[in-house]
Formats: sequence, C-alpha cells, structure tokens
Amino acid sequence: MIKIIAIVVVLITALLIFAATKPGRFRVERKARIKTSPEKIFPLIDDFHKWGDWSPWEKLDPAMKRIYNGADSGKGSGYAWEGNNKVGKGRMEITDASPPSRVIIKLDFEKPMEGHSVAEFTLEGKGDSTIVTWAMFGTNPYLAKVISIFISMDKMIGRDFEAGLDNLKAVSEK
Repeated sequence: MIKIIAIVVVLITALLIFAATKPGRFRVERKARIKTSPEKIFPLIDDFHKWGDWSPWEKLDPAMKRIYNGADSGKGSGYAWEGNNKVGKGRMEITDASPPSRVIIKLDFEKPMEGHSVAEFTLEGKGDSTIVTWAMFGTNPYLAKVISIFISMDKMIGRDFEAGLDNLKAVSEK
C-alpha cells in the first residue's frame, strides 16, 4: 500500500513540475475570408449590441444577463454578462478601435474561473473580400498550465472562434 501511495505522490509531483515548464503566455488565433468590405464587418465587432447576431456564446444561455456601459461603440464601450455555467460571468471593454481595420478588447472573466486576457480583431481588405483575424492572448497562470496538460485551450477556444467567424461571415455576406 505504501508503494502505491509513493508512486501516486511521485506521479503527481512529476505532473506539477511538468506544468511549471509550460509557457507563461498563450495565444489562440483563427482567420476567415469574408466576401465583403472591412467597412461592413467592422461595425458588427465594434458594437457589443451587435454581438448577439454572431457571437458563439450569446446563444448558449437565453436568460443571460447583459449590461452595456460607456460609449455605444468603439473605444470605451463596455459589456458585462452573467449566465449559466457555459457562459459564466465577466466583462469586456474596447480599449482601442481603428476603423475599419482593428478592435482591441480587454477581457476579464470571473466565472467559471478568473482570467484576464486581450482579444484582437484585425480586418484586412483583399480585393472583394476581407481577411478577419480573431486572436486572444494573455498570461498563463500556474493553474491554467496544469489544466492545459489535459485540455487544449487552442482547441477549446479555437472551435468557438471558428463558429463565431462562420456566424460573422453569414451575417456580413447577407
């Protein structure tokens, strides 16, 4: 029995040491080509009131509470939400907006786990289309490093980004 406990302790210790070697920062990024101009797409990103049309998280909880504050759109506009365990609780604020090419958003998550990161949308016109890049990046605290051993943040968040970009494409190309 003591041998089994010793093996478990060694395995857990090795796992925790391995977690400490994980990167201190993360970045998740996805791109989509949308057949319209950046000028048509930009207002859908720059105005939190319009996120309900395309954001992959907006439909996960129909009873989600939303609070908008600050400017109606652009720098200084804010959006807080609180919902079920699928959407959690948090706040976003646009910290920089350069029409029609870039929006930077500060993200603060409270639930299900505290986290702070930055989201960046870039829009690059290419002929009759726009390449939209959605990225999220930030620090990787120790607990997130441990979780990342078992769950890939890139796969988890990346799927949501892909769904959101598909929705944004559908709304923008109407």
